[in-house]
Amino acid sequence: MARRSRRKKKKLDLGAKKEFTYRGLSVEEMKEMSVDEFLQYLPARKRRSLTRGMTREQNKLLQRVKDADDGDIIRTHLRDMVILPPFFDREIAVHNGTEFVRVKIQPEMVGHYLGEFARTRKEVKHTGPGLGATRSSKFLPLK
Repeated sequence: MARRSRRKKKKLDLGAKKEFTYRGLSVEEMKEMSVDEFLQYLPARKRRSLTRGMTREQNKLLQRVKDADDGDIIRTHLRDMVILPPFFDREIAVHNGTEFVRVKIQPEMVGHYLGEFARTRKEVKHTGPGLGATRSSKFLPLK
């Protein structure tokens, strides 16, 4: 009985939303850091790719993000760009192979790649039998 009441109290306490932190850094602290200072907090693969030097296109995208106004949508094909603190609260249209998918960058996305949020494959939707179906499977009962 005591366990149940403790669980209920915990559920009530969880109602307040905690402030997001990334490896002990608040959003304001991340925004104030330079990209080089922020690299030490990223996972190894992302840190290695950025310490080896960003490509010309990645530098250009980072500069466009810094120079953009609040309502601007930035279009890019760079699916392998790591989301950094200057990207927060921006809307970036990432190309998925056929179209540009709008992605609103949230602080929780930091350290991920842009391509993770623009799916390249559609969900498979099966319909009735098509060409080459057997005679018995052509006539499906209506539900």
